Amino acid sequence: MRIVRWTLLFLAAVAAAAFAWWQFGRGAAVATVAVTRGSAAEVVYATGTVEPVRWAKVVPLQRKRLVERCDCEGRIVHRGEVLGRQDDAEERAGLTELEARRALVEKEHLRLSGLLERNAASPIQVDNALTLLKESNARIAAARERIEALVLRAPMDGIVLRRDFEIGEIVGQTDVVFWVGQPTPLRIVADVNEEDVPRLRLGQKALLRNDGYANGALAATLSDITPKGDPVSKTFRVYFSLPAETPLLVGMSVEANVVVAEKSGVMLLPADALASGPAVWRIEGERLVRHPVTTGIRGTRMVEIVSGLAEGDRVVAPTRSEFRPGDRVHLEPQGP
Repeated sequence: MRIVRWTLLFLAAVAAAAFAWWQFGRGAAVATVAVTRGSAAEVVYATGTVEPVRWAKVVPLQRKRLVERCDCEGRIVHRGEVLGRQDDAEERAGLTELEARRALVEKEHLRLSGLLERNAASPIQVDNALTLLKESNARIAAARERIEALVLRAPMDGIVLRRDFEIGEIVGQTDVVFWVGQPTPLRIVADVNEEDVPRLRLGQKALLRNDGYANGALAATLSDITPKGDPVSKTFRVYFSLPAETPLLVGMSVEANVVVAEKSGVMLLPADALASGPAVWRIEGERLVRHPVTTGIRGTRMVEIVSGLAEGDRVVAPTRSEFRPGDRVHLEPQGP
């Protein structure tokens, strides 16, 4: 019985050792991918919104209550057409007072002019009265301009793209009451990180993405780059022209990938297969070997391999920061 017991204990120890080696002695489980051939594109990412090429905001010059507003959203308007009015009761009352004062001043000027003809008044008196009359006229003109400034007019020919605020609300210099513009052509105004700007060139193609049009990428062309960037956000403003048949609408947000470089028939690896250096990890005799490579175009998912590997070579992917040359590894089971 003692022999049997020791035999069982020995077998259990051997099994435990075998299990420990199976779990830990083989090293980490890794997966591999093969070098393939295909097309590579390097892109610059930007986010922006759709707007007309020609458009303008209608903003009040004073903070006043809105008393009149056209029901003209989506309607064609012409430059100078009245779109809304702010409360001008106070300004009109002031104008009435100024006009009454001018009437008195004008009457006094006429009286003194008549007396001057009969040598009953001096030229200085007439000149003073004339000066007061001119001052009154100037004050009246300024009051009328203040009243006119409370009238919201279309700044250009176009369509009222949007109308905000209701009658009775207070609107001021920061409130856009109307957007007026031409519905076509459209463009995209976007922000690009300053480190990406040196790679941009006018005329480069961009692929656009909007959640409302998920069936395919929409096209645009880089048309302008603002000469001065924003030092706070560290971005530059860029513009993309849209084709006439674009389905995008004014105000939509888009993500743009500007194609700055493109090649076909090149060797490719997933970006997560690359370690710093750059290098890749290959498996030789169940051990990791670090293998330097030369890379080219770096896309969002794939990277061009210029040299160091051949088509069909398999490398570890994804790579891990804890990998060291000579580490023992084993391949993960492949799916069906």
